Amino acid sequence: MLTALVVDASAADRTRVAGLLRVTGWQVHEAAGTREALVRARRLQPDLVVTDLAAPAGDGLALLRRLRLIGCRAHLLVVTGPAPSADRAAALAAGALACLSKPVDAGVLLGALTRRTAAPVVDLPSPEGTAEHCEDVDADLMDRLQRLYVSALPGRLTAIADGAQAGDATALARASATLAGTSAQLGHPEVAAVCRAIAQDARRGVLAHHLVVELRAVAGA
Repeated sequence: MLTALVVDASAADRTRVAGLLRVTGWQVHEAAGTREALVRARRLQPDLVVTDLAAPAGDGLALLRRLRLIGCRAHLLVVTGPAPSADRAAALAAGALACLSKPVDAGVLLGALTRRTAAPVVDLPSPEGTAEHCEDVDADLMDRLQRLYVSALPGRLTAIADGAQAGDATALARASATLAGTSAQLGHPEVAAVCRAIAQDARRGVLAHHLVVELRAVAGA
């Protein structure tokens, strides 16, 4: 199984990217800061690192360079909010295969990964205002993503139910937030809405068992 490391100070942004990678078969680890990312990269030797350009506790560009210095051979992807074109170009020059705009779009991310061994590297814009790019996203890729989502759904629902039954609010919040992010991006808003409600309650220490039951109904499980 391929291993990915997602680096971002925002837990929500990490969950968004990590969820998409997990549903497509990646084993995903997360890091909230540069130092943690370097420690994990040394230990895990990941195949892919996805990092925010404005990495916490340092510079995202510096993180890319330091990953290479410690012998990390992973493919590198950068995600960023609004950023000068010079910063994006610097990320590509530092070894990133692509620079993806936040919030990361499912089709754009999967498209970048599919083309990760191709040259040249690219600076991929935000989905907004790029209809021609969206039309170019391989339809087979999106179909595959939907099939993977459906096949992974029972396991995701089980993880949520297990967290609720065990009284583990942290695990419940994590599992439901992951499914919420993936469901929202892949066109399942009802599932995403219930998952967000479960995660919100769990973060307050509330185990919303009735919402877990509702989630199974909404998901058709």
